[in-house]
Amino acid sequence: MSYSYPRSANVDTYRPARRDYHTDSSNGHSRLLDSLPPWLAQRAAEIQAHWIVPSFSIMENSRGSNALTARPWRIFRHIFTVSNALAVLWFFTLWWGERTVFQDSLERCAWGSWENWPQDAAPHRVVFIADPQLVDPHTYPGRPWPLSTLTVKFTDQYLRRSFSSIQRDLGPDSVLFLGDLFDGGREWATLHSSSPEKRYQKYKDSFWKNEYRRFVRIFSDQWNEGDAHSGNPRGRRMIASLPGNHDLGFGTGVQLPVRDRFQTYFGPSNRVDVIGNHTFVSIDTVSLSAMDQPDPDTGSSGSGDGHPPNELIWQDAEEFLNNMNIHRGKAETEELRMMRNQSEGHVFNHKVVDISQPTLHQRIQPEVVGLPTILLTHVPLYRKPATPCGPLRERYPPSDGAPEEDERNALSISAGYQYQNVLTQTISKDLVTKAGPNLVHVYSGDDHDYCEVTHREFSGSPKEITVKSLSWAMGVRHPGFLLTSLWNPIDPATGKPTHSMGSGATVQNHLCLMPDQLSIFIRYGLLFGLTVAILLARAVILVLYFPAEDSSTPVLPLTEFRPALHVHTAKTPSSSTSSSTFPSPGGLASRAVTAPPRYPKAYNDTYPGLDHDDVDNAKWKPRAPASRGIRGEFIDSVKYVATIVFAWYFFLIWRW
Repeated sequence: MSYSYPRSANVDTYRPARRDYHTDSSNGHSRLLDSLPPWLAQRAAEIQAHWIVPSFSIMENSRGSNALTARPWRIFRHIFTVSNALAVLWFFTLWWGERTVFQDSLERCAWGSWENWPQDAAPHRVVFIADPQLVDPHTYPGRPWPLSTLTVKFTDQYLRRSFSSIQRDLGPDSVLFLGDLFDGGREWATLHSSSPEKRYQKYKDSFWKNEYRRFVRIFSDQWNEGDAHSGNPRGRRMIASLPGNHDLGFGTGVQLPVRDRFQTYFGPSNRVDVIGNHTFVSIDTVSLSAMDQPDPDTGSSGSGDGHPPNELIWQDAEEFLNNMNIHRGKAETEELRMMRNQSEGHVFNHKVVDISQPTLHQRIQPEVVGLPTILLTHVPLYRKPATPCGPLRERYPPSDGAPEEDERNALSISAGYQYQNVLTQTISKDLVTKAGPNLVHVYSGDDHDYCEVTHREFSGSPKEITVKSLSWAMGVRHPGFLLTSLWNPIDPATGKPTHSMGSGATVQNHLCLMPDQLSIFIRYGLLFGLTVAILLARAVILVLYFPAEDSSTPVLPLTEFRPALHVHTAKTPSSSTSSSTFPSPGGLASRAVTAPPRYPKAYNDTYPGLDHDDVDNAKWKPRAPASRGIRGEFIDSVKYVATIVFAWYFFLIWRW
């Protein structure tokens, strides 16, 4: 019994260019297949159709280059795409907006870049932070959800990131807040009071406590990050007890339960601290201002018996000022005792006395050592109208020629509901007089922008700096804080300075500006518009001009194609004999010329090496990918880029 295998008449027409070794061996390859059993020959034909011929086609398309470069080239084309390029652009833009701008801002404010002390000096470094005013329902009462929630999230994130950067990069020895820790703190009810405005009366004491926890998360939780930078053996301190008008109200608008709650959580508002061999005097000026305000009930500043109804508001601050020498003396004496490593307490004279003889112990009143004094107040001191604030003010730079009066560059002398831009002239003079004879500097907040003036109308002509707000939601594009370097070496025994330094020469200041968050968001918005435009143009070009270059088209076929290998038999004239082929002359088996070819005849675009007839007659036909259209291509590319961008963005804001 013998079998005949049909051989295609077109088998020799397959001549891959620049592959002579394949052409020369085609006849031998055919004879080899003829000699194989039918099942093995069919399997060999399948392998050739699926793997060998497409490989030759890839080599042909590589234009004579090495076949090993075909796969790297496909990988290169899949990596370097428009979508990936946009994702990389977003990667670096977000890194710049969430990391680089903050790092650059702090690098420009490094202590060594502006301090000017002797080489062996060890200054005490202080950071002043003013008006963080945590955003709450009082800030933007008409802002709808979710815009209101996003405002809270992004402002908190900015404050936390700024404060964390200050601690990690600068590591100050002390941080002092200048009031207005909250925006609507005065409005949130206590157990014994409520807001005078009806729309805020639904916010109870629990709401204020939640706001306090926000403050702790933003500031207190980041405080220890600066411990590694500070070499102060006395440790570091953060003082946030100075209230602002948004914390308590102003003047006669201050409610005592609201003030008591604030002091319970933050400490006494009127206090004296010795920091860096300087005496810091903090005064609750928002309560003190009720002294010269008319009582809302009587319309006068006092009553006939000399006790105005609003006396309970301002009397604590006034009594503190009247006893300033005692408070200063106690704080300065205690500081010297600690510098001498002496224990706290009283030393008694141990001696034997008669039991009938009374023994009285009188505590010696501490004396004022005379350290340079620094006054802290939330509301700035009085100054004449149109007093310029200097070139560092953001809103309105000074006019040409630096005139003595500049209305646009100055603090406005005005007042309104629960605020007053400057203290009255009477209270300002009282503060300067009672704070100490050697007042060298004043620091204030409230205005949100920087202002620097010298009060020549007061004794000693102290300089005052109004510190910028640290929040980007307070009307300034460039939030900031103030760096202050203190160096006043003294003798621990007497408290006298060991270096001769003039008045105010022990204090150096530097304004540090933080990034413009609104500008960062604008750049994000511009890049978003550019991204959408590029992806839309890409979708239009791919669909209209390059429909065959669908990125979803696989390199290898996804469907199975098995070319049929037909085995034809011819019947003998005698029906009794078994089916067999008639041997041709020469003893070779004849081959039917009508059978389908075993080898591919021509190059096919979809599957190289297969002609169109083979594809059409195949049992399993390849399916061409359906075009997604411009909209589908655009949406898919946007989803791809957005997934990468948002994953990276949320990682950046989560980690810092």
